[in-house]
Amino acid sequence: MPRQTYWEAAVTFGLKTLLVAVTMLFANLASAQDLSPLQTLLQEHREILEKSSRRTIGPAIDAIADSGLDAAPELLSRWQNKELWQREEDGLFFYTEDAGKDAEGAAQLRLIDIGDGSETGLAPKSAMDQLKPNSGIRGMIGAALVRFQLSSPDAAERIEALDAISRDPEASHLAALSRAIDNEPDAAIKARKERQHRLLQIRFAEDTATRIDAIESFAGDLGVDVRAALNPLVVTRRAVAETLPEDPDIAATLTPGSAQLTRFEAYDMLVKEGLAPPLIDPAAQKAALEANIDGGAVAGIPLEELDSSAARDRAYAVLVTQGAVEPAATLAQIDAILGAHVFYERYTAAEPRVVASALATLVSIDRSVAINQVIDLVLDALSLGSIYFLAAIGLAITFGVMGVINMAHGEFIMMGAYTGYVVQLFIPDYTLSIIVALPLAFAVTFAAGVAMERLVVRWLYHRPLETLLATFGISIALQQLAKNIFGTQARPLTSPDWLGGALVINDVVSISYIRIAIFVLALLFLGLFLLVMNRTRLGLEVRAVTQNPRMAASMGINPDRINMLTFGLGSGIAGIAGVAIGLYAKVTSELGQDYIVQSFMTVVVGGVGNIWGTLLGAGLIGFLQKGIEWFNPSNTLAAQTYMILFIILFIQFRPKGIIALKGRAAEA
Repeated sequence: MPRQTYWEAAVTFGLKTLLVAVTMLFANLASAQDLSPLQTLLQEHREILEKSSRRTIGPAIDAIADSGLDAAPELLSRWQNKELWQREEDGLFFYTEDAGKDAEGAAQLRLIDIGDGSETGLAPKSAMDQLKPNSGIRGMIGAALVRFQLSSPDAAERIEALDAISRDPEASHLAALSRAIDNEPDAAIKARKERQHRLLQIRFAEDTATRIDAIESFAGDLGVDVRAALNPLVVTRRAVAETLPEDPDIAATLTPGSAQLTRFEAYDMLVKEGLAPPLIDPAAQKAALEANIDGGAVAGIPLEELDSSAARDRAYAVLVTQGAVEPAATLAQIDAILGAHVFYERYTAAEPRVVASALATLVSIDRSVAINQVIDLVLDALSLGSIYFLAAIGLAITFGVMGVINMAHGEFIMMGAYTGYVVQLFIPDYTLSIIVALPLAFAVTFAAGVAMERLVVRWLYHRPLETLLATFGISIALQQLAKNIFGTQARPLTSPDWLGGALVINDVVSISYIRIAIFVLALLFLGLFLLVMNRTRLGLEVRAVTQNPRMAASMGINPDRINMLTFGLGSGIAGIAGVAIGLYAKVTSELGQDYIVQSFMTVVVGGVGNIWGTLLGAGLIGFLQKGIEWFNPSNTLAAQTYMILFIILFIQFRPKGIIALKGRAAEA
């Protein structure tokens, strides 16, 4: 072919190639103009996404998270769940759905645009590459998603993100929280973000000073999450050496044979570290000696001389030197070998400065916990004392003022509780039913008390033994009557919703709303009792009859009527106490028996006939019982036994109670 022809062919081929390149360039430019902003962003980081390495993927994830595009969170979520695919032909990214198979049986995928979620057609599965992030990349994507959740306009979603971080904290969450704190509009959520940020700094901050500052900021904090962050920093491991190292991370030395480290545990450590031979038990030693008997001797020691452990140990040691048996230590050698080594614990989770800060913070937390436990114990004692006072205030009238030993007082409490239960059967509104039950319980038990006084007690005044036996019989009869009417199963007395739950002051101190209500009710009845006794004619007449019945009768007061009303009043108050107690205790026929002993002790310890003494007695018994239970929490029966013994001793030294009556009433 002529040379000119070759040149013409070459020029023609070059022009065609240039034309194709220009055509493809314009096609790509046109295609790029049609790409969504999110697709464009992915194409800019296409090389990083295709390699999908944890070391290099960070800029791509940050670019998506910082893009501000509405579709970015969904993209990250689908990428994390391995739902993001790339088309091999042009490198574009899509979400996909299974579209079955084509006519030739090849699997197909339905392509979904990542920008607007619209369908863009079908593609063979073989022409698509699935992005499969490993666990490390999924963690980084998760941190980016948390960043979106932490900055969400929905407060509930931000709280949910904080909950997720607290359940499963990661180092990647630290940066996400740092970005989300300043722009938080809700003060409570912002405080929680700041707290969670400091907790993450304790675990994951690279700077030691930052970790220490975060640790010290929680001094005295009662949160369980703080302990969860600090405890791993003070983890120790046991170690052994011939001499104690002078390293600053030594936590404590251990003595073999103590509760922290037994002799055999210590020796096992030496064996594992190769610092001592294995321990041989007597049976194995005997078998080894028997296997090496030679001419009536073992290692040159006659058999008749091997009648002691020391001789057998000596023979075994000779066999070891001869290579006949493996080296081993005997029980007699343990102490000598242990004494040649030092056992200690070493901090392993953090450097010494961080450990020291964590230990100091934990000490301050323990101190704060102890103080709050005392406060919680005081609240429990006050709550229990208010219950005993409410149960005993009626007895303070019948026994303390009238001198009648009413063993059926507990059954009046039980009758009040059952009255509340019956009212709730007819009134389903629990708030309204309690409002109705309180005066109705007073009326029922007041009437029962008046009937009991008229029919039985009035004939037994100044005969305490007969009164005790008679009221005890009435007590048994009332219990059986309740069993016949309501059965032996516990009946529910449901409290209103606003009394449900507890007032939580912190992670240590809390008190239920029902107990708060009982405490307030006890104070109300204290005030009502003082008002009746000091500001009403009935109270004046009761005090007059109590101090001198004959003089009161000469002044026109009917002592018989006053005794009846006083007994009814005490019984009515017991009924109201039953409604209150039934809100948190089981309503059974034996309900009153749980409080009759404490009620009598409250009145006797406080001082018979004095309401202030009853108040002090209830407080003393409440504090005493809770204190004993704190020392012995697993045995409440023992606590009550010790409490009764204390009361007996107290009465020996103070027979008239904390506040004794004076004047003629005390002499009666």
